[in-house]
Amino acid sequence: MLLRLDMASRTPIYMQIRNQVMLGIASGELAAGERLPAIRALAEQCGVNMMTVSKAYGLLREEGYITADRRGGTVVAGSPGAGALSEKYAAALRIIAAEARLAGMDEEEFAALCREAYKGGA
Repeated sequence: MLLRLDMASRTPIYMQIRNQVMLGIASGELAAGERLPAIRALAEQCGVNMMTVSKAYGLLREEGYITADRRGGTVVAGSPGAGALSEKYAAALRIIAAEARLAGMDEEEFAALCREAYKGGA
């Protein structure tokens, strides 16, 4: 698994790792049951502290995207949220929509951007 981390970004490294793994799962690049690198191995590969990777994996586990056990390692879970969009994400989307509106984006442009992002083009 190759991750591209931007050390100069304002987004914390653990969130960059979390986001890239989540996007890999959503795009099909990472399949259900696929084994992910061990925390130590991924930390060495990325040149970051093990606690950074551990925090990213912890979030992914809490969100249901991965599972982990001592014997089987860390693997991509099945479909974590086959259902309604959680209130957390609905609230975040409302904020993004408000920012887009304030930036002058009309509803159709915003919807097109959402469709593009949903398809994996963003």
